[in-house]
Amino acid sequence: MINMTFSDAAAVESVKETSSLSRPSKTEVLELTPLTERADAKVGRVFMALALVSVVIMALIVVFLFREGIGLFKTVSLKDFFLSVEWYPTYDPPDFGILPLIVGSVVVTLVSSLIAVPLGVGSALYLASVAKSSIKEWIKPAIELLASLPSVVLGFLGMVVMAPLLQEYLDIPTGLNILNASIMLALMAIPTICSISEDALHSVSREWLEASYALGATRWETALHVMIPGALSGLGTAVILGMSRAMGETMVVLMVAGGAAQIPSSIFDSVRPLPATIAAEMGETPFGSEHYHALFAIGIVLFLITLIFNLTASYFSQRFQQKGSATL
Repeated sequence: MINMTFSDAAAVESVKETSSLSRPSKTEVLELTPLTERADAKVGRVFMALALVSVVIMALIVVFLFREGIGLFKTVSLKDFFLSVEWYPTYDPPDFGILPLIVGSVVVTLVSSLIAVPLGVGSALYLASVAKSSIKEWIKPAIELLASLPSVVLGFLGMVVMAPLLQEYLDIPTGLNILNASIMLALMAIPTICSISEDALHSVSREWLEASYALGATRWETALHVMIPGALSGLGTAVILGMSRAMGETMVVLMVAGGAAQIPSSIFDSVRPLPATIAAEMGETPFGSEHYHALFAIGIVLFLITLIFNLTASYFSQRFQQKGSATL
């Protein structure tokens, strides 16, 4: 039998009264629920409207792009447009072959990816699995600071600093070439690749890492055989989005790629990628002319290329997504 004093009984009664006062009754809960549902519905409609505005704006841009660009093909065949190697829009008759422009864009993107992917993924792997907190505090902001640099600043550095260095030390005719543009584009793509890759590496299950360490694996063995395979979808997405960033960049390639509409034979040749062509010629093109429609047709091609990049990134994120757990 438990003996309870008067003071103990009073304390118990006080606790009961307090709990009964703090606990909402069923009536109060039912009165609050309609208000909450109405508020949630209003917020949901606001966000839906904002999402629809974004979709509508994007749809209008696409419609305008195709409406202005499709007019070129009334006078120029698809074969001449995509397979001709001559881009002379001001000649009489003009030539609108964009094959050199496509090749220039692809080559610059691939070379820049060869530079940016190892540096970006390697930096993410170091930050996620090796770096101490004190080192990570200043390395990560330094990498992300590259993303805040305007592209015109990087283009200026490429023209004033990188081009003379390449021309002097490599003994080449001009420093405004594929290599220069690729280096500058790699500097722009590294923050994107590093940031997304690091998030993907951090998303790998802690249980997998502990299981690897429990089996006697070292830190690097765990990183190579557990973290990278576990984050493969995110790493693939990071690489493709970084390549998409390089493909769509305008100002850097306009300033340092050389501006020559030719099919290159080496990385030291000058090229003119698709975005640089649009930026360089749109301001001097008569409205409604064939040249005007040709530049919008180039915009359609660039839009389709970047769309393919984004769809590929979405495929990677779904196809190689790791599922499951290391525990039973």
